[in-house]
Amino acid sequence: MTQQTGGRRVVTNIALSLDGRYAKPDNPLDMSWVMPYAVTDVARDHLTGLWEPATTALLGRVNAEGFLGFWPTVIGMEGADPRDEGFAKWLVDADKVVLSSTLREAPWERTTLADAPTAEVVAELKTTEGGDILVLSSASVIKALLAADLVDRLAFTVFPVFLGGGPRLFDDGLPAGQWTLVSQTAGEHGTAALVYDRVR
Repeated sequence: MTQQTGGRRVVTNIALSLDGRYAKPDNPLDMSWVMPYAVTDVARDHLTGLWEPATTALLGRVNAEGFLGFWPTVIGMEGADPRDEGFAKWLVDADKVVLSSTLREAPWERTTLADAPTAEVVAELKTTEGGDILVLSSASVIKALLAADLVDRLAFTVFPVFLGGGPRLFDDGLPAGQWTLVSQTAGEHGTAALVYDRVR
């Protein structure tokens, strides 16, 4: 496991449609469009490469409830892909920070609740010891970090579907900056995994 001090990387990961959306226009919580592609080797290997060097998971409340409601059930599940089980175990064991203004206590172990602006929470986390800080599919968190130019590694899977509407990840007005391509993988069903590092 990679341990870095004083300069922990902030790594964000999310699934995007080919027309740049992360959710359907009519039902943001309906992730059925993701499922055929999320179980490909490309998507599973991509996620594994992101969580292995990470020691902290950063999530918004909605994603925390979704992720932490589902993933622990994968551990020991008959026929589970070892990569899925590996991620599930990591998520249970990792330090978790959940951004929420409504939760008063965390129903999950090893979880800290943070009711503060995303950029402040992450700036504080970056001063602590540990591996990467991995933001898991929480679009509102990723948007706030992009706006504050706090993302060190931008990772996403692109799935070959048009959603035809819905929220976009990259809003106008983001800080101008350069990124360098670290890895690109394409595979089954036309799934593409891309990882970019911020050039500073």
